Amino acid sequence: MHSMSHGLWIIITGSLVAASCGFVGCFLILRRMAMLGDAISHAVLPGIVIAFFLSNSTDNVFMLMGATVIGVLTAFFIQTLHTAGVQEDAAIGVVFTSLFAIGVVLVSLFASDIHLDVQHVLYGEIAYVPWDMATLAGVEMPRAVWMISGVFALSLLIVGLFYKELKLVSFDAQMAAAAGIPVVFIHYLLMALVSMNTVAAFESVGAILVVAMLVVPGAAAYLLTDRLGAMLGLSIVFGIVSACAGYIIAVYFDVSISGAMTTSAGLLFMLCFLFSPRYGVVSRVLEQRRLKKAT
Repeated sequence: MHSMSHGLWIIITGSLVAASCGFVGCFLILRRMAMLGDAISHAVLPGIVIAFFLSNSTDNVFMLMGATVIGVLTAFFIQTLHTAGVQEDAAIGVVFTSLFAIGVVLVSLFASDIHLDVQHVLYGEIAYVPWDMATLAGVEMPRAVWMISGVFALSLLIVGLFYKELKLVSFDAQMAAAAGIPVVFIHYLLMALVSMNTVAAFESVGAILVVAMLVVPGAAAYLLTDRLGAMLGLSIVFGIVSACAGYIIAVYFDVSISGAMTTSAGLLFMLCFLFSPRYGVVSRVLEQRRLKKAT
């Protein structure tokens, strides 16, 4: 029974991370900024270390605040370099490697004697989630579940409040600016959401799963629909399916849970890539054959 409840918490954590990151990731994909999630997830390391120094605690709330600030700064630096004439992919590469390196140096200089090691931050192990419980308002759940569900709820709320603006900015920034929408504010609001989702999920599942879930469920959903609402819904469904399937695969083959969840997401994307009604490779081949026969 004990191991069963552990498994359930792991599935719930993975599903929450996948749903939350997939949901926010849709906007990154629409804005052709998919790799920004990867950049932010690595660049926030100095923010986590600085937050630890200032608060002298590994409390997740301080980490979240420190990392969110650095996440938004990362987006700002990338935007500044890009505006100054550096290609966007090069700007992302320069900023995230530099900030990540600063974080690694800070960890090895000042934080080597505490629990804040690079290995832990980047490859966080989802299997340990059920061991770290926290009680809030009389309800006991793993700390990671509290953290990620809180950020997910906030993401849903903010996207709900600014849905029209986010939609317009994602599809046509020029038109949004002409319509009087504060494009820059919406951009950094989205960056803050990405940073918060990244960091909330970091410690429990590690950066690899977070980066995958920011991109893959949304990319798969994008192949299946042209409507934003449907894309957001599908990305959440794909994220949850990837997490559940990944856990089953991990238990069956006795492999890394995060790795299996990420692999499942990749397989789901491949299925969409091959069989999507409009964009699918197989669907296109069949359509061409049908047209040949018709002529």
